[in-house]
Amino acid sequence: MTSSLLSLDKRTLLELTVCAFMVVLSGATHSRAARTIPLDHIQTAIKFRSMILKTSARMQQQRPKAQGRLVDLGGHRLHVNCTGKGAPIVVVENGLGDFSFDWFLVQSRISHVTRICTYDRGGYAWSDPGPKPRTFAQLNLELRDALSKVGEQAPFLLVGHSYGGPVVRNFALTYPQLVTGIVFVDSAFEGQRVGVGGRMMIRLGENAKHLAIPTPRENMKPSDKPTFPPKAPSSNPTLDRMYSVLPADQQRWQMWAQSQPQLEDAENSQREWSDEYFANWLSKSQDGALGTIPVLVLTRADGGYRDGEYEIPAAQLEAERREGQARLVRLSQNSREVMISSGHNMELEAPDQVVGAIRLVVTAVREKKNLSDVGAREIQ
Repeated sequence: MTSSLLSLDKRTLLELTVCAFMVVLSGATHSRAARTIPLDHIQTAIKFRSMILKTSARMQQQRPKAQGRLVDLGGHRLHVNCTGKGAPIVVVENGLGDFSFDWFLVQSRISHVTRICTYDRGGYAWSDPGPKPRTFAQLNLELRDALSKVGEQAPFLLVGHSYGGPVVRNFALTYPQLVTGIVFVDSAFEGQRVGVGGRMMIRLGENAKHLAIPTPRENMKPSDKPTFPPKAPSSNPTLDRMYSVLPADQQRWQMWAQSQPQLEDAENSQREWSDEYFANWLSKSQDGALGTIPVLVLTRADGGYRDGEYEIPAAQLEAERREGQARLVRLSQNSREVMISSGHNMELEAPDQVVGAIRLVVTAVREKKNLSDVGAREIQ
């Protein structure tokens, strides 16, 4: 019974408590001693109330306190966590399945250099599910509005990891006046091959339906509610070893955030609509699309492919990966690529180099220099 109560909200628990006392009183009314409440009924009510209070306390522990601010965007809230002082303000866009606190190691250091904001997309961690579809345009609008509401002043230095790379890229294309630079952290790119199970792979953009991108909005509709059925909680959940570098609190938050049922609903919509952008970018050259803003591309020195792992030979996959990262470099006339020894999750596996990359672009922006004129020793 207690385990089923854990899925109820506070209001429902309060209603159950009231109902329990009504049941007790009803039993007393129909007893022979109608004017008195039997002791066993009182004890039952007290035990039930105690269980409700304990369950409510456990529910409080299950949902950790938000580390930043929950910004009301008109029917849904976005979690934004900004620390530090200075300009330009660094804004981090996470990869799929990643959260604001994954960047703790980077944020805690960059906050000594300049101001930095991490956030959770709609449906992630503390953020409410947002309007659908979850297009890049929709994500960009929500981020822009949230930053404005909390008083963060543009222009911003955007940091995009993995899926977050194309999201910040589209932000810069949509709101160029708000962006002063970009750091791509092992970013996804159009045409990239990704595994979809077994040895099979698809290319990002090949499943596009060539649909018009809907106008983004902040108001919620009934159809925006998550439709994916909640997952049954794992009896013995485990955390990936890469998160062991984070403090204990962040590791617990990771377990909690991964278990939220609305996450997969948000990601399904993000994946579906991202193909429309990738297909558009594949249709014509994107060289110079970002003008002359500083763009630094952090790339893995080795993609880690092995022959036989996928249907495509490892050498071909590696060549395509290198070319895809080079295309990101060509997005701006003021750019450079830095290769580092790391896995995909650089914010956890190589935080020092990620911090160095951000600091390099901060320096270039502050001193109004080209990236090629700023040393990169801190990144190597």
